[in-house]
Amino acid sequence: MTAMKMKMLAAATALTVLVLPSVGDAQSGSAAGRTSNQPIAFGADSGEQTAETISLRGRAEVTQGDNRLRADAITLYRDASGDPDRVEATGTVYFVTPTQSMRGDRAVYSIDGGEVVVTGNVVLTQGRNVLTGGRLTYNVNTDAATMAGAPRGSAGNRIQGVFYPNGN
Repeated sequence: MTAMKMKMLAAATALTVLVLPSVGDAQSGSAAGRTSNQPIAFGADSGEQTAETISLRGRAEVTQGDNRLRADAITLYRDASGDPDRVEATGTVYFVTPTQSMRGDRAVYSIDGGEVVVTGNVVLTQGRNVLTGGRLTYNVNTDAATMAGAPRGSAGNRIQGVFYPNGN
């Protein structure tokens, strides 16, 4: 095994303390049960590692529990002690939980706070319900979401949505 492959394997092992949520664990409340503390797995067509980052390119994917972040490119950033502290995804970005999916042009996940911010032509889908805007903030530990608008043609700086009552 080459030194580069060994480094990538070591990086993959080190990342098992990382990111992405599982909505079902949001009710647990304890730090150990927090979604953002679950182990993760990742894959991509190619990748590289430096002391500060791990870069994944081509069909990049990071999963944790029942949730998945998929994008053209994903970069995992480390803090001064080498622990992962932020994940950035660019290109066509999808963040999928068991109950909803989010799509945008870019996503930033802050691991300590458990917060995912999706920007750029954001579409949030939950069943048949759809909400669009320019910026979505989603907390992986509490399942709370906030949508903000962005200039989009005649809609202006507004969010838009379609919600279907139960039974429709």
